[in-house]
Amino acid sequence: MATKRLGKGLEALIRSNSTQTTETSKLSNVSNILISKIKTNPLQPRKEFKKDSLEDLASSIKENGVISPITVREDGGDYTLIAGERRLRASRSIKLKEIPAYVMEVKNNSDMMQLALIENIQRENLNPMEESEAYAILQDKFNFSQNAIAKSVGKSRSSITNSLRLLQLPQEIRKSLKQNKISPGHARAILAAGSKKAMLRLWKRILKDGLSVRSAEIFSKKTNTTKGKKSANKKTKSKSLLSLENELISILGTRVQLNTKNEKSGSISIEYFTNEDLDRILDLIRSINN
Repeated sequence: MATKRLGKGLEALIRSNSTQTTETSKLSNVSNILISKIKTNPLQPRKEFKKDSLEDLASSIKENGVISPITVREDGGDYTLIAGERRLRASRSIKLKEIPAYVMEVKNNSDMMQLALIENIQRENLNPMEESEAYAILQDKFNFSQNAIAKSVGKSRSSITNSLRLLQLPQEIRKSLKQNKISPGHARAILAAGSKKAMLRLWKRILKDGLSVRSAEIFSKKTNTTKGKKSANKKTKSKSLLSLENELISILGTRVQLNTKNEKSGSISIEYFTNEDLDRILDLIRSINN
């Protein structure tokens, strides 16, 4: 299983052709290369390229040039793009012949995937679904554990877990999140609704009524709890118990209920919605002992 940590961002990964490791040698590794020799990255995590945004970038490049070099890997006399597809597309659109680029030594596709992901995260270019899908590729295609992904991109394990949970959303809702019609907070509230039917119902209501994240969370709880049970919970649950319940929900990334029998005992109910979700929860619990 891959556990390699690539370091803090792209600059830590830039390698010059010489054995020098100074900042000067890294900067000297920027070369102007022919755009016609660059192939796009099949593992590019960024999927959405807005036309208006590209046109604005093209205008800026036409006026000021490409300020920040793209990153490429040499590939049999040609080059494969690692990061900077927006800059490359914009440069092509105004018929530039060459573009400044870092030429990096990348051993394999998993390293190239990590580089592309790190660069986009640092630039905050990825929407939440693109980020989730990129993590899934590292996990499923390159056998990265969630801990390894977290180390590679400099994020917490729980943030990776919560991001991957977005893949449980129905396709329509995932598309809506990609298009920024709903927020990640809305998406988490929708996930808590449970069934696909309940998720879609809540999603439609969010779009129609403009529900806030808090309102969506409340509505989600209503769809999964009977009035009688909810009323009973309100009467018996103390603030401290509700605080513990919310803490467990945050840690496990799913719906959790604490039910008291008396002052000293009770039960914990942890819900899962798919076999993959169960595996994720078990993985989280097992990691406590590691």
